[in-house]
Amino acid sequence: MLAKFSVKNYRGFPKEIIWDLSKPSNYEFHPEAIKNGIIKNGIIYGPNGSGKTNLGLALFDVVNHLSQKWKKPDYYGNYVYAGHPLEPVEFKYVFRFDTKTVDYTYSKDSYGDIKTESLTVNRKIVFQRDLVQVKLDKKAFPSINEKAIENLNVHANNFSFVNFLLTSMPLPKDHYLLQLQQFANSMLWFRCLNVTEFIGLETNGTIIDEYIIRNNLVKDFETFLKETSGQVFVFDTPNPNDKRLYCLFEGNRVSFHSIASTGTESLELLYYWLSKMNQTQFVFIDEFDAFYHYKLSFAVCKRLFNLDSQVFLSSHNTSLMTNDLLRPDCNFILNNNKIKPLCDCTDKELRWGHSIEKLYRGGTFNI
Repeated sequence: MLAKFSVKNYRGFPKEIIWDLSKPSNYEFHPEAIKNGIIKNGIIYGPNGSGKTNLGLALFDVVNHLSQKWKKPDYYGNYVYAGHPLEPVEFKYVFRFDTKTVDYTYSKDSYGDIKTESLTVNRKIVFQRDLVQVKLDKKAFPSINEKAIENLNVHANNFSFVNFLLTSMPLPKDHYLLQLQQFANSMLWFRCLNVTEFIGLETNGTIIDEYIIRNNLVKDFETFLKETSGQVFVFDTPNPNDKRLYCLFEGNRVSFHSIASTGTESLELLYYWLSKMNQTQFVFIDEFDAFYHYKLSFAVCKRLFNLDSQVFLSSHNTSLMTNDLLRPDCNFILNNNKIKPLCDCTDKELRWGHSIEKLYRGGTFNI
């Protein structure tokens, strides 16, 4: 699980911004939102331009060099904070895998080339590298000889040393490097605004209609739309070569996308990713309910938060800021280069009976 993340000099974050998921409060309600002492589910709120999208994109930087899954093609555009274009972007991740706490830190330049990198496991340094040399704990990898380390020092630039160890060392299944790689491979970021985009989990783009037809999910998708949004669509049985969904209206066949609203098409995207989320460990959906009715947003949250994965959403919909859905330590405010849970943004004791949305709109929470 992801326990903590920070980034500095990335896009709109000139100073280090720290997102700590390892310190939940002691609320007795919604214990399912906490797993192994780490916040499992949450929603991030903040004004326009506060950095909600940038935080999600920064967090998924690790996918770009530890995973072969899909990357955002324009990810490195506007990568470094414009005020410090020559300074590197610094990333710090803290993962918890079973009994192991893995600290993975690295920096990149504006082209995405790695400049420094280090890995610590349970506070013991495994390796450190910079542009000049690599320092490796020989006890951790005794099969790497002095000659290999000398060669690494000659070429210690523009590559991930974690990837080198993964591809050159035989490792047991529960090794922390394999767990780190598996986590990166099972991360998913997506959004559906004017353009549908995603990072991670898949290796290629997919036509969702075709995916639903090919996997015999037409009736299941029909049920999903009714259960989540109350909309009743009657889909025609697809022909063998159909790549698009069609609906029936008194015997007439009409293209689904010619009659579906923007919100309904967004639900189709969500349905597709939900069918894949048994493969995920960490999910971030940016502006997940931009086209949803508020009741639909609540229903979708309930479904997403029932997954085993860590799931975090960004939203402007403060009707979701309720103790009926999450706890105050699982609702985050992002603003002014900081992100904090509601319970850390006020001296007021927040209880089950409080309307935290009213408190938020009334200016109770300051960051």
